[in-house]
Amino acid sequence: MSAHFERVALIGLGLIGGSIALAARRAGAAGRIVGYARSEQTRAAARRLGLCDEVAESAAEAVAGADLVILCVPVGAMRAVAAEIGPALAEGVVVSDVGSVKGAVIAALEVLPAHVHVVPAHPLAGTEHSGPESGFAELFDNRYCLVTPLPGGDSGAKGRLADFWRALGANVEEMAPERHDLVLAVTSHAPHLIAYTMVGVADDMRRVTKSEVIKYSAAGFRDFTRIAASDPTMWRDVFLNNKAATLEILGRFTEELFALQRAIRTGDGDQLHDYFTRTRAIRRGIIDAGQDTAAPDFGRAPTRKPDVRKPSE
Repeated sequence: MSAHFERVALIGLGLIGGSIALAARRAGAAGRIVGYARSEQTRAAARRLGLCDEVAESAAEAVAGADLVILCVPVGAMRAVAAEIGPALAEGVVVSDVGSVKGAVIAALEVLPAHVHVVPAHPLAGTEHSGPESGFAELFDNRYCLVTPLPGGDSGAKGRLADFWRALGANVEEMAPERHDLVLAVTSHAPHLIAYTMVGVADDMRRVTKSEVIKYSAAGFRDFTRIAASDPTMWRDVFLNNKAATLEILGRFTEELFALQRAIRTGDGDQLHDYFTRTRAIRRGIIDAGQDTAAPDFGRAPTRKPDVRKPSE
């Protein structure tokens, strides 16, 4: 496959940036990949892992001459990074991002010069791990990448970015930024906040139960801890920059929770059964859409302690 872009600059070389580099190389979607990370430790790891053809010493150096720039930094850092790279951007370069919030990112990227094509996007893929060692080329396979173009934006730039993400294995769809932020508040942001809260409750209970909530963790709680292990900087910025939509969904969640509390208190088994039957169908829909597997416990085999018995036993 011929390169979709001659020089791709990745600002941020964590899980997403590293995976973009590996997936682009697998697909032949970039002639040359240049990366930059603020931390010298991360830059050294990226060089050691061979994530990029070149790891630059500054963001401005990384974007010089690039025809695609993807900002893979926390949402709260977007404006500062955009201001730093603006003077070094070539005319006609496509500038995109991977932020989980789109309204705030679009506002942050307003500092970019008028001669660039801004095409915001969000790949709906990731794990609870972070750092350059966490990246892998298959991360975006059969996952969705939502492109949220600006009104009056260049259609050619949007099409080239969409083709790039398809080459990386993603399914690409277009969505208005406001709609994106509301949908993601339901599917990602509020669930993460609930997971953080549940794990926080367990942390309090651990002191009361002498760590039994940790020792005897069931699958539901373990999945909460997996979600709550995500990058704290990224999620802090997500909640601060998608405040309205997240609070709206949390308000609805609270209303639903109160209704379930009342059903439990009054012994209304029919309401509980009907509710759980309806919500169970959501899981089936996710599996049917190919966005997860029906394998139990996310396909993980149970961990067993080694047998330490003596031979005579």
